[in-house]
Amino acid sequence: MSAHKRFALPDAGEGLTEAEIVSWKVKVGDTVTVNQVLVEIETAKSLVELPSPYAGVVTELLAAEGQTVAVGVDIIVVAEPGSAAEPAPAAPPASPAAPAPEAEGSGATLVGYGARPAGAGRRRRPAVGESSPDVAGEEIRHVLAKPPVRKLARDLGVDLADAHASGPGGTVTRADVLALVPTAPVEPGRRVERHERERHVPIRGVRKATAAAMVESAFSAPHVTVFTEVDVTRTMKLVQRIKVDKEFEGIRVSPLLLVAKALMVAVRRNPDVNSTWDEHNQVIVVKNYVNLGIAVATPRGLMVPNVKDADAMSLKDLALALNEVTATARSGKASPKDLAEGTITITNVGTFGIDTGTPILNPGEAAILAVGTIKQRPWVHHGKVKPRWTVTLGLSIDHRMLDGESGSRVLADIAAVLEDPARALVWS
Repeated sequence: MSAHKRFALPDAGEGLTEAEIVSWKVKVGDTVTVNQVLVEIETAKSLVELPSPYAGVVTELLAAEGQTVAVGVDIIVVAEPGSAAEPAPAAPPASPAAPAPEAEGSGATLVGYGARPAGAGRRRRPAVGESSPDVAGEEIRHVLAKPPVRKLARDLGVDLADAHASGPGGTVTRADVLALVPTAPVEPGRRVERHERERHVPIRGVRKATAAAMVESAFSAPHVTVFTEVDVTRTMKLVQRIKVDKEFEGIRVSPLLLVAKALMVAVRRNPDVNSTWDEHNQVIVVKNYVNLGIAVATPRGLMVPNVKDADAMSLKDLALALNEVTATARSGKASPKDLAEGTITITNVGTFGIDTGTPILNPGEAAILAVGTIKQRPWVHHGKVKPRWTVTLGLSIDHRMLDGESGSRVLADIAAVLEDPARALVWS
């Protein structure tokens, strides 16, 4: 058995076929241990840290930062302890007629990651100067560039391999990258000159996946949106009382917590809103659990992590779970599991000072609730105009599963609980 172990990019458990190398956490010559983080990759759904399945010395990094790599392609070579730390020979090509079984300890599948489909062969990395079997005539070579230059190339959609390396020792510089962009896009942090009229942003990662999902949803599910404006003064007073309650000490509490609780009450009273349309089997699947999605704006785009079994949680547990999933998403560490299997979603456009909107359903869900900004407005209360805390709610529904009447009932129940939180106890 070879003293060198080649680690292929695994399927990160979400059925995706490729990922981008964001940053290496090791370099050639480093000694690594089993489960030490080797690299951070970006898929269409999340950032994932890949642990090492081997112990030994890193002898070669086979993919550069910013490079998109297919699942099953080797990305790193590790020499076993005690072996000579020299470059490993290229992996021999698999026979097309009878692909060889995966060698023990190949690292193609890690604990916690999904296995590749049976029969999926590994592609070998061509030697320097050798033509790739996947892209005829294209050569793969190691490109020298500093991390800021690699990031600039990713932002501008530039392939570093196409750049003329004018820096010391054949290093690609910032100027080399910018020279490949004919429209002279704006370099991050640089003042825009008058002639720089366009900036090209590559469509990749979360943005690409979100766009595909929203187009699919918009053109496959007939949307209907209903709106209502609610006096939430009592809810705002309850939020303040919860914040000083010893049971919630150290826990961030916001009106979103009570909106989520109101939605759970509405789902319990109107279970059909927590459904999915199964086209293949021609059935509507009504789910007896609620995985509550929370739309989160992140630097990488919109992400919708969800709180599993939110309907079974106490108010305190729900507060902790909401804080955890939103913080994890904003940090870019949401896992595929965090983002999968949502059943109904809340999008809080009020954080941006927006009163309302018509949200697009997440694929597979029957409803999404938009919560506008909560602010004081003149309101008729007990026959007199007074300043009251109000909010506009918008509920988009899939008209295949719900009609205007059922959607309106759901929204009316949410509004009723927010207007008088005591109803949550009465309706429990």
